Order: sequence, then structure tokens, then C-alpha cells
Amino acid sequence: MARKPPATRAALLLRRQGVAFRDHLYRYRPGGGTRQFADEFGVDEHRVIKTLIMEDETGRPLIVLMHGDREVSTRALARHIGCKSVGPCAPASAERHSGYRVGGTSPFATRRAMPVYCERSILALPLIYINGGSRGYIVSMDPADLERVLQPVPVAVQR
Repeated sequence: MARKPPATRAALLLRRQGVAFRDHLYRYRPGGGTRQFADEFGVDEHRVIKTLIMEDETGRPLIVLMHGDREVSTRALARHIGCKSVGPCAPASAERHSGYRVGGTSPFATRRAMPVYCERSILALPLIYINGGSRGYIVSMDPADLERVLQPVPVAVQR
């Protein structure tokens, strides 16, 4: 019997906002990341978007959306947002800020409101795959809807 998609806070918010999206369930493996999903579904990892919870030097959390096959230049991001440094949150801290377990972090309906920074080239893709708020659950959607719902700050910080 096929698993049903989870009723996550992210999925509920997307429905309330009228976002057309498709559910994609996969077998979560710790450390599998975006590559695991891309391989399992036969999609380009560049279109699988990772949601990173980071913090500046004062501990202020922020969300960064990045292509699955790219890394964030934290130096460029810090320069862009006008702070001294930016780095990833510890897993427990990321979970506390987002309300999601690491490996299932969605940028939608986070526990705490945080600024969202999105790699500019993500918004030009025809379709993206992004975490739906649970380990093993990805949603595909038009990036225009991501932009409408989250109103992220576009940045060019990939490396």
C-alpha cells in the first residue's frame, strides 16, 4: 500500500496560499541529501533545492535556499547581508528555529519567522523540488509560487 503524503505545516500553508504542488515521497537516508532524491526520481540535482538554517555572528537565524549541487559562499552571503560572518546552525539550534527535523526542513511555515535568502538562479528554473516539511517528503512547484509565498531576498552566493 502506498504511503500517504504527510500533513505538514508546510503543505498546509502551501494549500492555504493556493500553490499548485505535487507530492514526492522517497526513502530518507541520513546524509543522502539532495543527491539521493535526484537519483531516485531521475531529476537534475540542480533543481532540488536545499533549505539551510544559518546564523550570523550574533546568533540571528536566517534561511538560505540553494541548489542541491552547489554550496553557499558564507563570506559572500555575509557581505551581501551586511554582517561580519554567517555559518550553519548546529542541528539542535536549526530544529529549534525552524520547528522541523534536520533532513526534513522546509522554508514554509517555520516555527520562527526568519529572513529568507534565495540563490537568484533558483527563481529562473521552470520547476523546483523542495522539502515539504518531513524527512522523505519533497514537493515540486513553480518557483514563482515560492517567491510569492516567501518573498525571499535574491542573492548570488553559490560556489
